[in-house]
Amino acid sequence: MGEELREETELVEEEEVEQDEGAQEDNDEEAADIDQSAVVAKLKEVQDKEFVEVRLPEDVVAEAQAVWTTFINSASSREAAGEAIYAALFDSAPSLQSLFKTARSVMAMRFMNGLNSIISAATNPS
Repeated sequence: MGEELREETELVEEEEVEQDEGAQEDNDEEAADIDQSAVVAKLKEVQDKEFVEVRLPEDVVAEAQAVWTTFINSASSREAAGEAIYAALFDSAPSLQSLFKTARSVMAMRFMNGLNSIISAATNPS
C-alpha cells in the first residue's frame, strides 16, 4: 500500500511539473505576442522628435518583402512600377507635385529605388 501511494504521488508530481511547463510556454507565447503588438503599435506613431533605429518583427518584414516582390513582378518593368508609385503619391496629394522640379520619369525611378532599398534592408537595418 505504501508503494502504491508513493507511485501515485510521483505521478501527480510529474503531472504538476508538466502542467507548470505548459503554462510557462503559454505565458512565453503570450508575452511574445504582446511585445510584438507593442512594437507594431509604437511604429504606427509618427516620431518627429527623435531618430531611432527601427526594428520590425521578422514576420512583418517577410510579409512586406513578399508584397513588394509581388508588386514588382506585377508591373511590366521597374520603370512602370516606379511610375505607378509616383502616380499614386501625387494623385492622393497633388499639392506635393510642385515641390519636385525633376522630371517625372527620374523621380519615379528614385521613388522606386528608394523604396526597394528600404524594403531590402529591413531585415538588417544597420
